[in-house]
Amino acid sequence: MDKVEKILSLLESGQHDEAIKSYKDILLNGSNEERFVLGEELLQLGFLEEAKELFETLLIAYPEEGELLVLLAEACIELGNEEEAMLALEKIHSSDQSYPQALLLAADLYQMQGLFEVSEQKLLTAKKVLPDEVLIDFALAELYMEQGRFTNAIRLYEDILKKEKEIAGTSIHQRLAEAYSAGGAFEEALPHYEQALEDRFEVNTLFGYGFTALHAGYYQTAIEKLTELKNIDREYNSLYLYLAKAYEHEEELTKSLEVIKEGIQYDEFNKDLFFYGGKIALKLNLEDEAERLIREALALDPEFVEAALTLNKLFFHQEKYDDVLEIIDIMNEQGVEEPQLLWDEANALANVERYSEALNKYQLAYNFFKNQQEFLSDYGYFLIEEGKTNDAAEIFSILLQMDPSNEEFAELVHRFSEDV
Repeated sequence: MDKVEKILSLLESGQHDEAIKSYKDILLNGSNEERFVLGEELLQLGFLEEAKELFETLLIAYPEEGELLVLLAEACIELGNEEEAMLALEKIHSSDQSYPQALLLAADLYQMQGLFEVSEQKLLTAKKVLPDEVLIDFALAELYMEQGRFTNAIRLYEDILKKEKEIAGTSIHQRLAEAYSAGGAFEEALPHYEQALEDRFEVNTLFGYGFTALHAGYYQTAIEKLTELKNIDREYNSLYLYLAKAYEHEEELTKSLEVIKEGIQYDEFNKDLFFYGGKIALKLNLEDEAERLIREALALDPEFVEAALTLNKLFFHQEKYDDVLEIIDIMNEQGVEEPQLLWDEANALANVERYSEALNKYQLAYNFFKNQQEFLSDYGYFLIEEGKTNDAAEIFSILLQMDPSNEEFAELVHRFSEDV
């Protein structure tokens, strides 16, 4: 073992060339015990090709040794040789002591390839062999989390927590918190976030706590946790939108907008920050600010339909119909198909006295909104203005059927009938 210790010492001191010379000596002339020990050490240190070569040499002498095949597979996985790793694992017999570990590695490989059902079967087979092994339960829980099967994951994490608080450096309280939160059980998640932070502080856990508190309706807690995170790491970009939302829920709109503006300094290409800031500005009656922010969102994503529609509402309120048509042009250039844009365009064209074009857009929009009272009313009054009384009569007859108690609709239908 002196030779192995020498190689490790050389590596530790940065004398790689000397270490490789000694490594080759063990590879060619060393004992199998030296090769095995050195292979394990090199695998841990990240010298993967060298470790792989040692395991392959050992397998010439011990071709069915499960432990060696598992180590070879681990080296292959780290090197990205997934097919070679799978071939090694398939050689391990079910009676071998390393078989459960081989099943775990195979499950990981299948999971990486998106073959979740095969991965699950490998893990369930391993669980039959070792029913009380928490590592298998943990691997299954992680698989269920990736699949979105949160109830299954929670059940397993809860079982693990009875035995261990941490597996492979991962807090089980944190994973439980994430599983509950992802499954929509926000209140159940909060105590697990609390415990996970007590056990070991991590900024991602703190963010999850704040995010989940927001969705659970604990807005002050969300503000407290996300503000704490902001003070620790101002470049944790994800926090700003949710902190702003928490302030909005507490009706602190000015603070909400301030948070959005602060977030934009660190994440200037985040369209959602600009858009949300625009909506808060609208609530504060800061129309110019709202327009600026939402236009920025639209500039970042010219197909951002919700931003376009929100701008149109603002422009209709301001009677800036040409601006509505500008937004429509942007959407048309992008090939965006959104029925509400047809209605907006018809309304705007009518207001700038481009009546024939407006009629065409109303007719197109009718196919989407013929069961919507607000649209039919808008369309009907436009038809009256255009002198198309027969078409208007048909529209207001439909409206009267929708709302029989509406005296205005009834009067118009009666008037049209008298004109016939």
